[in-house]
Amino acid sequence: MNILKIFFLIFVIGANANIFERISNITIDVQKKIDFLKRTKDTVQFVIKTTFDTGSTAAKDIVKEVFDSSKIPPRIPVPGLIKEAGYPVESHFVTTLDGYILNIHRIPHGKTEKRKNAVVYLQHGIMCASSDWVLFGEKHGLAYILADQGYDVWMGNTRGNFYSRNHTTWNPDKDAEYWQFSWNEMGIYDLPAMIDYALNNTGKQNLYYIGHSQGNTAFYVMASEKPEYNKKVKLHISLAPVAYLKNTVSPLLQLLSHVHSPLGYLMELAGKNEFLPENGLTSKLTNTICRENIGKVLCKNILFIMVGFNPKQLDVSNLGLILAHYPAGAATKQIIHYQQETISDRFCKYDFGEIKNYQLYNQSHPLPYDLSKISAPVVLIYSHNDWLTHKLDVNRLSRELGNIKEIYLVPDSNWNHLDFIFANDSPKIIYKKVVDLLENS
Repeated sequence: MNILKIFFLIFVIGANANIFERISNITIDVQKKIDFLKRTKDTVQFVIKTTFDTGSTAAKDIVKEVFDSSKIPPRIPVPGLIKEAGYPVESHFVTTLDGYILNIHRIPHGKTEKRKNAVVYLQHGIMCASSDWVLFGEKHGLAYILADQGYDVWMGNTRGNFYSRNHTTWNPDKDAEYWQFSWNEMGIYDLPAMIDYALNNTGKQNLYYIGHSQGNTAFYVMASEKPEYNKKVKLHISLAPVAYLKNTVSPLLQLLSHVHSPLGYLMELAGKNEFLPENGLTSKLTNTICRENIGKVLCKNILFIMVGFNPKQLDVSNLGLILAHYPAGAATKQIIHYQQETISDRFCKYDFGEIKNYQLYNQSHPLPYDLSKISAPVVLIYSHNDWLTHKLDVNRLSRELGNIKEIYLVPDSNWNHLDFIFANDSPKIIYKKVVDLLENS
């Protein structure tokens, strides 16, 4: 019933909009409160207006069909998607130093076999997978666009998602130990393992790294905690960079930032170890709700509530495909770690509590990541309507990075966090810029 709880929470909040003001009054400053309330009010009103204008019968019909429907949307694995698009594909596996078995997908070249003799590594965001870069076909997927430009494209999958759900000792479906990680471990173990594998396999000394959302967070961890990897990255392009979160206006993180016991709350809401674990009910719910016209509007606007509001850039007809591949898997601790960043206004390691912090860090609070150690050249690409990545936090990040090359604001005031991957116009607005950066680096 995890997903049902989330839907219920969202719409209870929508029906009692003044709850946001009560929450906001606790700690956030006046300007941030006004901005937060306005964005949340507009979004919730849109959800209610466009989804439930037929009355409560619509909600009852949706819930009823959840339990009547047994049709599950198919999920074609990434190698299958790439083959269908007519591109060469390889699937590789690498084991991290702490035993996680990761799956890397590769498009060695485009359809013409044009080659630039350069490697590009793509890293997905939270609850996502390598499907980010290929899902909507060759005209839309960044991996295809880069392969056709002659790049050797490698797509990582971090621990816990569909493709990297294995371990030398633990079973993710049975062992709680498997899920004791956040994006810290991804930066310490996953990225180094996958980058080294790609470089060793190709015989190259360095590569281009392109990340989205958490794919950038993990990179900042790796490059600051393992500075020897900076020389292995010719250029890092951060799409929707996430590090500092003080100014985030995402209702999801805002709500969690005011929860007294975030661990207990999230475990009750979304899973003790795995965040939003996939099960029969979850699949039926997402398939049924997002299949019908009213459900497509509902699913679309739930995405907006989490990451920003830009309806014209999301093709509703793609929602079934999106829901077949997402959420792709994550640990609850990944969400909690971001929640801790929102509260602490620091970019730092996981907060285990005072006793364990002393054991691990020799102090009561978690140690910060030293961003000045990141010597690899970095380009930050952000947008005004990204509720997770606020411009003030991006500016702060840019001041602390050791080798910032460019800060680029997306020339679309409505562009949001997921638009970097799913927007109709991402090829011409984002990927053209990415290709230009690679060509001129």
